Amino acid sequence: MKENTNNGVNIEKIDYVYKVVVIGDSAVGKTQILSRFTKNDFCLDSKSTIGVEFQTRTLTINSKLIKAQIWDTAGQERYRAVTSAYYRGALGAMLVYDVTKRQTFDHVARWVEELRAHADNTIVIMLIGNKADLVDLRVVPTEDAIEFAEDQGLYFFETSALNGDNVEAAFFKLLEEIYKVVSKKALDCGDGKANGTNLRGSTIDVISGSKDFEVSELKKSSTCSC
Repeated sequence: MKENTNNGVNIEKIDYVYKVVVIGDSAVGKTQILSRFTKNDFCLDSKSTIGVEFQTRTLTINSKLIKAQIWDTAGQERYRAVTSAYYRGALGAMLVYDVTKRQTFDHVARWVEELRAHADNTIVIMLIGNKADLVDLRVVPTEDAIEFAEDQGLYFFETSALNGDNVEAAFFKLLEEIYKVVSKKALDCGDGKANGTNLRGSTIDVISGSKDFEVSELKKSSTCSC
């Protein structure tokens, strides 16, 4: 288990920590997407993630300083029992498939099922079609992903970890929606607090959530290079 930080932010100034998991089949670019978001980096000789590691990035949402703790879970089947434990406590999930490999998209439904079986039922889920820069190799039409995302109540972006297209936008959208969800639930509970870990000395209760909650409307960006 490895923590990789690049923020240099005084921990006393951070308001909340949001745990996000990045899931999907092996070799779809999960680690590269995470590296692009946290370090603005892309490694051409990246190897498959073994087990679980996480990286962090701190950003401001609605005047609150949020530390995103993003867990990179291995996609190989032999690690599924390990990664399942890391769904617990996650407020958001980024589910990644490769637009050039149909099988990785066909497995998305299974990942959603597993996620909803192990995670809180208010978790915000972002579906990501990665490697959108590989125009000539694409085998998964954007329309198929949009249809699936609409049916499942997911947000959707197509990205390129290689050139960075939409990576920043997808993560920011996911974290903004997490903030909205936990803030709404806190108001409904009447305590006026947002969910997460408060780094100023107290731990805020995890919101229980409701199966009837839906993640508003589907948002798709059309600015990817595809």
